[in-house]
Amino acid sequence: MCKSSAQRVTVIGSGNAGLTAAYHFSRNGADVCLYGAPGFDAPLQDIKAKGGIHAIDSLNGVTLSFSGFSKVHTVTNNIREAVSFSDILVLPVPSFAQIPLFDAMLPHLKDGQMLVMMPGNYGSLALKKHMQDNGYTLDITFVDAISIPWACRISGPAEVAIMGIKEYLPFSALPASRNQEVLDRLSPIMPLPMKPLENVIAAGLENINFGGHPLLTTLNMGLLENFKGDFNYYKDCCSEATARAAAVMEEERLQIGNAMNLELVPELEAMNSLYAMDCKTVYEVNRTSETHGKINSAPDNASHRYITEDAAYLLVPCKEFARLTNTSIPMIDACLTIDNAYNHTDYMKTGRNLAAMGLEHLSVEEIMTMVA
Repeated sequence: MCKSSAQRVTVIGSGNAGLTAAYHFSRNGADVCLYGAPGFDAPLQDIKAKGGIHAIDSLNGVTLSFSGFSKVHTVTNNIREAVSFSDILVLPVPSFAQIPLFDAMLPHLKDGQMLVMMPGNYGSLALKKHMQDNGYTLDITFVDAISIPWACRISGPAEVAIMGIKEYLPFSALPASRNQEVLDRLSPIMPLPMKPLENVIAAGLENINFGGHPLLTTLNMGLLENFKGDFNYYKDCCSEATARAAAVMEEERLQIGNAMNLELVPELEAMNSLYAMDCKTVYEVNRTSETHGKINSAPDNASHRYITEDAAYLLVPCKEFARLTNTSIPMIDACLTIDNAYNHTDYMKTGRNLAAMGLEHLSVEEIMTMVA
């Protein structure tokens, strides 16, 4: 029997982004293995029964992008089978799932494989440290993308709704010297162009969820809880006043980047570029974006990933880098303080701090040399 000559890729995770990634990679001609963790069997059984994944053509009367049907080559909850299927392993999962999944993958990984995290949120550093702490000396290329490419949701059994896709996807490899290798290997299967960044520190700081998710969610928590998230998050949670608060947090992010000698893209410029818009303010972005306007849902409690992921894995590293560079960050501090109270935790201890990234006791110069 003739074997397929198609490029292979493994998608680790069967949530919104995982199913959409499997659909789109297959649509682009790749043979895809989709892995779902044991205990999350229903989505996998649905895909097996239907032979693949369907992207619907409309949602709530709105026409959607990239509709169609894509076969999925292999569907499994066996991590060994998933890891051995391909040398390209894509993890489109929340940051808090990266270490547990990687821990299960470690015994089966081999030299030369590539792990792509969407979003990265400094996951490359955390996973490399975890690998070394567990006695592994594998030559793995870790890749941090700033986010997932799509605005997407699971809309039914073996079914996704793709509301939109970015114009390109910024990323960096660890080390950054492997960026061209990443481009060469990923470009044939990715549904959009990839744009290399200076290093994984820049990739983490360029995550466009930085201000919009944790701060707007924090400021609107009463509304979100009392109305069970039954509205459009981007339009209804962004007011002129909350946009001004977000602008203060954005300025803090840019100051941290400047202190680390990184030229970060301002949020407004990034949003306009990523979504092919020409908005004059971030407030206008939130109010008029066609892609985000199709998402008629919002967080309904403080345990939503807009806080548990974005505060713990975006704001915490920023606070750590601010401390290293003596940068004042009162808005980031305020947001973290409130989020800690919401969830009875201390994200500086449980989030992606310097120790978790393997950067403890290093200077900014030593960090930049390490990720180059």
